[in-house]
Amino acid sequence: MAVEHMVWIKFNDDVSEARKREHLDGLRSLKGKVPGIEKLAVGENFTDRSGGFTHGLLVTLTSRDALKVYADHPEHVAVAGPLKADAELRALDFDS
Repeated sequence: MAVEHMVWIKFNDDVSEARKREHLDGLRSLKGKVPGIEKLAVGENFTDRSGGFTHGLLVTLTSRDALKVYADHPEHVAVAGPLKADAELRALDFDS
């Protein structure tokens, strides 16, 4: 059974547009580097329903085990660590 990993992102006020792009490009780069990723999408919110969260990440993984591999994978850690320093994040994982 596939797993959906959803992350809501709200960048800190002092984060430049260039830095935001670096973070989003880093997230996009994970596809092909981390095993178990079937699909990966990153985008900017365009509605007023997100409570101030401005961007989102949706990753479809092959299984719950693949989610564990993803979370601990060095490429993910290298992207997620700096992102956590520059943004508030919310994550949700569910079977699909």
